[in-house]
Amino acid sequence: MASHVIQGRTVTMPVEVRDATVCSAMYPVRADAARAVIAYSGLDVAEVFPGKAVCVLTFVDYRDGDLDQYHEFGMAFMVRPPGVAGAAGLADLRQAGVFIHWLPVDQRFTLEAGRSIWGFPKELADIELRLSSPYKRCIVRKDGRLVLDMLVKPGVPVPGPGPMTPLDAYTHRDGLTRRVPWSVRARGVRVRPGGALIRLGNHPIAKELSELGLPKRALTSSTVARAEMTFGDAIHP
Repeated sequence: MASHVIQGRTVTMPVEVRDATVCSAMYPVRADAARAVIAYSGLDVAEVFPGKAVCVLTFVDYRDGDLDQYHEFGMAFMVRPPGVAGAAGLADLRQAGVFIHWLPVDQRFTLEAGRSIWGFPKELADIELRLSSPYKRCIVRKDGRLVLDMLVKPGVPVPGPGPMTPLDAYTHRDGLTRRVPWSVRARGVRVRPGGALIRLGNHPIAKELSELGLPKRALTSSTVARAEMTFGDAIHP
């Protein structure tokens, strides 16, 4: 069984998250702009409509997991797997993976683990989560500058717990793109069209989001009251 030593602690693979709350919104953005943002990865965006890619913004409260408790915000793009050609439309999205472009966290242990085990682009930031009401809110500040203030409205309940769904996440660090096997089981899911509000700050990431076309209406937003996740070792495609 593979393992990694992080700050003197042994992390055994796969890494498990036993309890987390997840809130996210998917935005249609210009495919040419999204390609420019992730050009360094060598990956291509999936197109939900001709000329439109999907940017995913997610915030997570990790309450119980192998990497301890922490808050996280993610900026990601739906991408085609390496070597797979695609045509615009839902078929492109069905085979898509998720490329993680920016992933700030608020604790140092998960920062080092994420970088060294998987190549996740984690960096320290101030992440304030307000999850006690049906309206879920995330405020991200980096180096004293506001990145964004994001609100996700409550959606319609989706009945029943979902199965453990396999996904592929992609990362890029030190000149190398990696694939990370990732599985999620979601309970207490709510989904709605639109449903997210964003206020951008003056940080460079906020500028990137603005140039992609945010804040505009989200395609969909969702909340997960309890998520379980499993992360396998990174694979070099």
